Amino acid sequence: MGRNFNADDAIARLTAFVRDFAASNGFPHVVIGLSGGVDSSVSAALGVRALGSDDVLGLIMPYRSSSPESEGHALDVARLLGIATEKVDLTPMIDAYFDSREVSQVRRGNKLARERMAVLFDIASRDRRLVLGTSNKTEICLGYSTWYGDSACSLNPLGGLYKRDVREIARRLGVPDSIIAKKPTADLWPGQTDEGELGVSYDLADRVLNEIVEKGERSQVKISAAAGADEQVVRKIVDRLNGFLYKRSLPATDLLGRRPIPETVVLIDG
Repeated sequence: MGRNFNADDAIARLTAFVRDFAASNGFPHVVIGLSGGVDSSVSAALGVRALGSDDVLGLIMPYRSSSPESEGHALDVARLLGIATEKVDLTPMIDAYFDSREVSQVRRGNKLARERMAVLFDIASRDRRLVLGTSNKTEICLGYSTWYGDSACSLNPLGGLYKRDVREIARRLGVPDSIIAKKPTADLWPGQTDEGELGVSYDLADRVLNEIVEKGERSQVKISAAAGADEQVVRKIVDRLNGFLYKRSLPATDLLGRRPIPETVVLIDG
């Protein structure tokens, strides 16, 4: 995001990222949860550019309260990209778990998000695929994801893109305007929207995060002035940035003074 962001350069770089990660780890295919939203559409499009349409599978996972529009948009994207799709109705497994439990919408929504990821990884195991992630940098910063739900994946080409970047790339990739312009939603319950839950628009959050994360600004007054945001909004975003650090970290481990596990071991002769 910001003045130095170039959508065409980002597309080229992220396409190479997906291609190289898949090749270096020995996985020829990917699977992605197609929600009908702009994030999954862009991630799927990058997957197709990197690997080809035959090696990208779109999984559509509705619940009984899911919007038919979301499924329709997901199928539109699949046709546009030329990728195969599978549909898994999550209603039986979700309702079976909550059959005798009184739960909030948030708990049910979190369970749904985790169930979707569980299904994605099962299909990935069946076909020897990587799970392509769909969480953008704005969501990651704000902790707007379900821990080990939509935040879990094998690789995430959107993790360095703010929401504004995703929309710009979507236009370059030919994602339909009807998808780019609609209100972002995880479709966890009827009428649910991202910005409604967050209490701040993505555009405003992006401007604030650009000052804090990209420019390293720490003055609340300067951030507020540069982003055109009320100081209370700046504080709210900082509280989320700090409060959801655990979602951006690997599980906490005490190494007992021992060395961390090396990322790669290369043996030498002798």
